[in-house]
Amino acid sequence: MPSRGRHQSTSKECHQAMKKIEAIEGVIGVIIGRSYGGKSLGKTSRTGAVKIQRKQSGGLKAVTQTAKGLQELFIRTEANAEDGVIEAIEQLH
Repeated sequence: MPSRGRHQSTSKECHQAMKKIEAIEGVIGVIIGRSYGGKSLGKTSRTGAVKIQRKQSGGLKAVTQTAKGLQELFIRTEANAEDGVIEAIEQLH
């Protein structure tokens, strides 16, 4: 399923990370949210890094590091697939 929402990210690494997430078993799609300029996941994060924030009804809230700041993501998952998806995303790094 293609990404939904507006691709506000200017980083090809973020687009690549989203495509990898969409390919994970149990992921229905990735919905792109707001972009926050000037913010960072931390000193050790690189462009395209993804951090899961929390489980939510229907999926996972996450953020990705872009060249200009942070990009919100909502990762839609199949029922009860959240833990496996989190594990797979952590292995992408």
